[in-house]
Amino acid sequence: MSSVLVTGGTGCIGAVAVRDLLRGDVERVVIVTRSSDPGRLRLWMDEQGSGEQGRGELDPRIEFVAADVGDSAAVEALVQAQQPTHVVHLGALQSPDCARDPQLGMHINVGGTQALLEACERLAKPLERFVFASSAAVYGPRALYPGPVVRESDPLVPPNLYGVWKLAGEQLARLFHERTGVPTVCLRLNSTYGPGRDQGMTSAPTTAMKAIANGSVNGERVAFRMPYQGRENYHYVEDVGAHFARTALDPFSGFEAFNVRGETMEVSDFLREVERVAAGMGLGDFVDLGIADDASANLFVSDLDDTAIRERFPGVPKTALEDGIERSLRRFAELARGDS
Repeated sequence: MSSVLVTGGTGCIGAVAVRDLLRGDVERVVIVTRSSDPGRLRLWMDEQGSGEQGRGELDPRIEFVAADVGDSAAVEALVQAQQPTHVVHLGALQSPDCARDPQLGMHINVGGTQALLEACERLAKPLERFVFASSAAVYGPRALYPGPVVRESDPLVPPNLYGVWKLAGEQLARLFHERTGVPTVCLRLNSTYGPGRDQGMTSAPTTAMKAIANGSVNGERVAFRMPYQGRENYHYVEDVGAHFARTALDPFSGFEAFNVRGETMEVSDFLREVERVAAGMGLGDFVDLGIADDASANLFVSDLDDTAIRERFPGVPKTALEDGIERSLRRFAELARGDS
């Protein structure tokens, strides 16, 4: 039986990953977090539970360990105490936080990753899998890539410090694999949307849907303007979480960094799709979406080629954008009404 240690397991993606891990052959999931607030976990346990648990109940196989991944001594102590068989490393400072405090961003996103990898090397039994949450921010501006899609083999020219540190994390993971032979996966994520996504610059698409759902419950139209424009990838959070669970537990050997992709389109087209789906749900009177006059350009590439991960991990889910938007709007309306 597997024992999976998950950093950032109470976050948006982490909560879904934990739920899906518990649906596998997992004895326990140890969540390493600075906050033991189970809000996002309950959000997904409410949806379908993790197995035999009742509505809103957390699976007893979940354990919380309060720790900061930037504290190397604490990381070493908890890894040795827990002796995990698998590690999923989602804990990190997001792009806006890294821009505000670069030193802290480097300390957490690079130093914390290295501390975790070093601790894993000293486990009593060799780790069976290490999965690292990387980012499409490891690539450069879209203009650098003339083809229709960006492949894993294309040049890596991060446009900001967050991307530099995610690329550093990938390289630290590669060196870890070369030293230990532990199967290691890096997932290059793009924009994630859906219930639980409430932090980071690219949480804006989710906030737009929340505005409609909240307005429908309160009986008022709530305006929302996107703070950036250009092309963007839209990947439903349940799909992203499932990628982490699958790459942690499914058969795999070696080291690989994989692109992960949902659906890609212009921000303006996404807003029109949200409007269309909302109207079909009877929420059209509460739509007031647009792009801010001072909207910046989206820095990150979005036209990622995800062929490699679909070949290595067949059957990873991909929710149609229309379905993901409808699920999100419905869930946000339920939450606004206090239904769960």
